[in-house]
Amino acid sequence: MSREQQNALSRTALGVFRLNGQFLAVSEKLAEPAGLTAAWWQVLGAVLREPLPVAGIARVMGITRQSVQRIADLLVNQGLAAYEPNPAHRRAKLLTPTPEGRAAISRIDPGHADLAARLTEELGGLQAFEETVRVLERLSAALERVAEDISVT
Repeated sequence: MSREQQNALSRTALGVFRLNGQFLAVSEKLAEPAGLTAAWWQVLGAVLREPLPVAGIARVMGITRQSVQRIADLLVNQGLAAYEPNPAHRRAKLLTPTPEGRAAISRIDPGHADLAARLTEELGGLQAFEETVRVLERLSAALERVAEDISVT
């Protein structure tokens, strides 16, 4: 590996870490008026379209199953989500939002829409924003492929 390649990797990692922190901070601000945290919003958002088992949510989000389980249990205790039977797996229940959970998510929509519009403008239009998304998705897929081969010695 050349020094330039190492530098590119380091700059990318630092940029992504910073971006993650920025997204978490903005997400906390957007979620707060709805009575949610960014983590609660993230887990509820993962099951808006269809109920998923905790392990499936963790895979989609790229975090540990234990982290999702803790948040899912909190959401259920708060009445924002519920567990339902999973026809594919007897023990792995499906998490689904309750009407209260959906209502909380809908209270985030105006701030979310405003942020999307402002970022679109800041990035120079929808085409530029969509290109940014494609680059991030490409980076994520590439890292997933090469990370499979990494071994710690």
